[in-house]
Amino acid sequence: MNKTDLYTQGKYLVSHPTWHLEDSPWKAKQVIKIINDNKIEINSVCEIGCGAGEILRQLYLNLPKNINFTGYDISPQAIELCQGRRQDRLNFLLADLLQDKKVFFDIALCLDVFEHIPDYLDFLKIFKNKAKYKVFHIPLEISVSSAFRGNILLKSWQQNGHIHFFNKETALAALTDTGYKIIDYFYTPYYVEAANQSLKGNLMAFPRKFISGLNPDFAARLLGGYPLLVLAE
Repeated sequence: MNKTDLYTQGKYLVSHPTWHLEDSPWKAKQVIKIINDNKIEINSVCEIGCGAGEILRQLYLNLPKNINFTGYDISPQAIELCQGRRQDRLNFLLADLLQDKKVFFDIALCLDVFEHIPDYLDFLKIFKNKAKYKVFHIPLEISVSSAFRGNILLKSWQQNGHIHFFNKETALAALTDTGYKIIDYFYTPYYVEAANQSLKGNLMAFPRKFISGLNPDFAARLLGGYPLLVLAE
């Protein structure tokens, strides 16, 4: 089974029956923060790899009422989960955004996606042309902690479908080298604030939060657990 089959043939849904639904309000909150911080005015939003569609629904509920939202996913199972979330300004498509040559949005979301893509650099080059602004949420899985925990990256490969691993520097380099202009970025405290953490994750929340308060870069490099949210053109 290739990596695309993982999403199109239902295996990912078996491994992740909620399709990360519980994390969606938190992720939407991060997206709203970076949009508001940078005073971005938008009328249209799309999300590639929208999963169950709850991030877009949260944005639909919390952003101005003039905005249209469109979610794209190649997984029939994901789009099926989206059906009950459709609204007049909120639509979901079983399609590959990169293959749709007729669309262009004010802002395109790519949240925890390109680490799944075999040729992620080519993906980024094409995705760049789908919107004026792009928002990325990128897991930073390379850290001192992951180096000592020898199986943690393999576990992410097998269970989450991550086939590329980043730190802050390589994540930003991937974007700039494929033609993006970085407008803003910040670490997101996923493993401190997000829902559904393991017992080990909950135990690590305090040291992560404490060290991050002193030096966010050091916390991300030492303990991990701080993905990067990036706004780019």
